[in-house]
Amino acid sequence: MAETLEVRWHGRGGMGVVTAAELVARAAIEEGKYAQSFPSFGPERRGVPVIAFLRISDEFIRIRTNIYQPDIVVVLDPGLLRIVDVTAGLKGKGKIIINSRKPPEQLKSEFGYKWPVTTVNAIKIARETIRLPITNTTMLGAFLKVTEAVEMDSLGEQLQERFGARAEGNIEAMKRAYKEAVTKE
Repeated sequence: MAETLEVRWHGRGGMGVVTAAELVARAAIEEGKYAQSFPSFGPERRGVPVIAFLRISDEFIRIRTNIYQPDIVVVLDPGLLRIVDVTAGLKGKGKIIINSRKPPEQLKSEFGYKWPVTTVNAIKIARETIRLPITNTTMLGAFLKVTEAVEMDSLGEQLQERFGARAEGNIEAMKRAYKEAVTKE
């Protein structure tokens, strides 16, 4: 039986967590894998906490439920760490990826995380590359560094398709985050 990678993305309405999960799913499908991505929200509006889910597998994915025990948690807004238990259900061998200017060891200590934590200052990178503090495409780079779930080029193609003329900055942001992300086991 093939392993299925299950990822839960945390952000706020308007931050692009749904788009990020969808772009990775599309890249995985283009690579011949099976994938699904979907949001979990009701009458949300810009700024409220939002969750998106992503599954990737080499075999057909039969389950169609929310992800309650993720392998990976990606947090686009570090402010959520104080109001949402982003690690709820995270598997013992799980990993946490956080957009933060703080080093991973500081977040591990501050929140008592027992899992490996990867941080990247996605806001800084996004401001310098796409000129906007929108971190979803930047966080894709940190996600790739931790998971290697899809190829960088596959994701770059999806960014090109989605953003057209604006893709170049988003691809640069993703690549920079891949290089700059730091992990503390």
